[in-house]
Amino acid sequence: MVGIIHLVRHGHHALLGHTLCGRMNGVTLDDIGCEEVARCATNVSPQSALIQSSPQRRCMQSASILAAHFGSAIEIVPALDELDYGEWTGRSFEELGRDPRWSRWNKRRGSTRPPGGESMRSLQNRVVGHLEQLRNDNSTGAVIAVSHAEPIRAALLHYARRRLDDFLSIEIDPSSISTLSADKGGFRITGINQRVPA
Repeated sequence: MVGIIHLVRHGHHALLGHTLCGRMNGVTLDDIGCEEVARCATNVSPQSALIQSSPQRRCMQSASILAAHFGSAIEIVPALDELDYGEWTGRSFEELGRDPRWSRWNKRRGSTRPPGGESMRSLQNRVVGHLEQLRNDNSTGAVIAVSHAEPIRAALLHYARRRLDDFLSIEIDPSSISTLSADKGGFRITGINQRVPA
């Protein structure tokens, strides 16, 4: 059984905080992001035999840095992909701030969805389903799962038994580590948004 899963958010990129990237092509780590992930690797223990990644380039880059540190292979896992933001993908946060649908969605994440996109409930189901499959796997040790803020939030809200509407109560910074530890009863949260100082 997998005993520990480290949920790692990808590192910093140039569009962070300005553009809702979602599943945009070509979003890559900048120098800050590469340095952050390298520091993050030193804060992950125990040694991890498996590193999994969202298919997005910024996650795969982050996973590659971690894999080089641990001497591990990388597995690309669609269940760890970013939320599909539909029509909102690639829009600036300034532009989204003028859209009443954006405001409504951020108040009611559990019952609304981006136009043409994926609901938070669907996101949560796919991420938690994957984590539970890992927990019941026959392999042992720890797994690093490199993903995005929303999938990590969705998983943590599930294991904290909190509503999806409470998503803003959990901060997930770039290159942060949130940890799930398994016991006979399932996963419990043993760390949220842990960061390595610069």
